Amino acid sequence: MENAGLVEGLAADIAKRLRRSKTPVPIGVSNRHAHITAEHFEALFGKGAAITKLRDLTQPGQFAADERFDVQGPKGAIKGVRLLGPFRPKTQIEVSRTDALALGVQPPVRESGDLGGSAPLRLTGPCGSVEVREGLILARRHLHCTPAAAAAIGLSNGEIVRVSAGRGGGRGTVFEDTVVRVSEKFSLELHLDTDEANAAGVKTGDLAHIV
Repeated sequence: MENAGLVEGLAADIAKRLRRSKTPVPIGVSNRHAHITAEHFEALFGKGAAITKLRDLTQPGQFAADERFDVQGPKGAIKGVRLLGPFRPKTQIEVSRTDALALGVQPPVRESGDLGGSAPLRLTGPCGSVEVREGLILARRHLHCTPAAAAAIGLSNGEIVRVSAGRGGGRGTVFEDTVVRVSEKFSLELHLDTDEANAAGVKTGDLAHIV
């Protein structure tokens, strides 16, 4: 009986993996970008300034703004970091490991919003500067998913999965430790930073598969 239960469990796991692998997941490559508070926006762009939408992003309600500003670290600066809207309760800057080396900082790998103990930085805009004691992170790679899509694919919020990207391109890569984030506010998409995307030879709009 124990062996029968084991076989049934293995069969169910294989069936789940096969179902997941048949669903292509669009890739979204995230370049360095910033989410900031309304207070910090005013400090950088001036009292009475308004955020200006450039284009909508694939995630519902999120958009790229026209506004950019500089991010300064101990060793160097990155010019023209793109602001994403809408405003956030806390300022959060997301960069790649390559960017972090250029800035001279060692930010932790974190999920969005988990900023405690993250790296400090200085933001400089056309009307002023802001010192941020913590807010710079390397975004943990993640898979956005609606509840309906999660149910169809067999995923759960917070689950850790392996995702294959770049198949057939000569640089195919399996990304371990990809966290699943399920919400009605999301659409199905795998988010990688530029270092990760370059390693796998993929770009926004390419397809990945859960393995």
